[in-house]
Amino acid sequence: MRRLLVLVSVVVAVDTLFFTALTPLLPHFAHKYDLSKAGAGVFISTYAAGTLLGAIPAGFATTRLGAKRTVLVGLTLMTAASLGFALAGNVWGLGISRFFQGIGSSFSWAGGLAWVIASAPRDRRGQLLGTAMGAAVFGALLGPVLGALAGIVGTRAAFLGVTVVGAALVAWAATTPGVAPDRQALRAGLLALRERPLLVGLWLITLPALLFGVLIVLVPLRLSEHGWGTIAIGALFLATTGLETILNPMLGRLTDRHGRMRPVRAALIGSIIVSVALAGATQPALIAPLVLASGIAYGAFYTPGLALISHGAEQAGVAQGLAFGLMNACWGIGALIGPAAGGALAGAAGDSAAYLILAGICLATWVATRARSAEPVGDLP
Repeated sequence: MRRLLVLVSVVVAVDTLFFTALTPLLPHFAHKYDLSKAGAGVFISTYAAGTLLGAIPAGFATTRLGAKRTVLVGLTLMTAASLGFALAGNVWGLGISRFFQGIGSSFSWAGGLAWVIASAPRDRRGQLLGTAMGAAVFGALLGPVLGALAGIVGTRAAFLGVTVVGAALVAWAATTPGVAPDRQALRAGLLALRERPLLVGLWLITLPALLFGVLIVLVPLRLSEHGWGTIAIGALFLATTGLETILNPMLGRLTDRHGRMRPVRAALIGSIIVSVALAGATQPALIAPLVLASGIAYGAFYTPGLALISHGAEQAGVAQGLAFGLMNACWGIGALIGPAAGGALAGAAGDSAAYLILAGICLATWVATRARSAEPVGDLP
């Protein structure tokens, strides 16, 4: 079990590394290819578009090919996409590479998490999912470092290194024992969307993807206007994801012991405060600490969300792989809409409008969680 958890943790870490590596590089690409805020948002969201497209096929693949083979498909796509990103000579090539990286990520995540759940005792699932999420956040932490390194040594050299790491992961996964496929029709997974815990969990994956999607477009561009370079922006997001890395395993233990909704409600209040404060912040001295706070507030939804998805799937008799395929689709929706719509709205009405809408969404979610009818069955209040 420990070897498998380490493997899956490394897989999701490398996936998120590639995703967040673009954050400190965004001002450079926006300047090089003359991208508006809306154009930069679309460029960022190509990864999420790939994840959304691959999500349901990835979940279905876990029930037919098995978790191990699904992970191998995802890793192979990720490795090829990293090579494409390294060799791309224009913004279209970069965007297409990120698109296929997103598809590969959906396969790696659905297969990897299903692999862990199939091998884990029920009473430790929250902790193990929290560990996997902590690893994913650690990868997100290393992403800005990779982006900053790419700003120094060049994009080609940095992402050729990622390609080598991806090839090594393919070999590692190929030598790890798999588990039998949990065969199930796709229709069963779609019908399970009526289950309350699963619906709540899926929204708790969509919401932070939306929040961070807006943040990773607007903050780097704003800080760049104030003279911040690639290394400084990378360092800020490095510190932010460092806080998330510490937070997620702790949240996993809390959800196992005390239920899922208490930390979710606290995170919603924190997210409202952070979003409203970002709407009024124009100087780096205010923006930087608020970005750090967002790592705690926005990042606190993922682990309870994953636990609810796993719990809801089990209640509905749905294969875990299908449930995590739906999870990838929801993350893809949030991460696709966040950068694209946030960048477009900021370009038309200013950054404040985008942040205030995020605060409104979090407030509406908090109100919904206070209704007893919204409480997931079997959870502690």
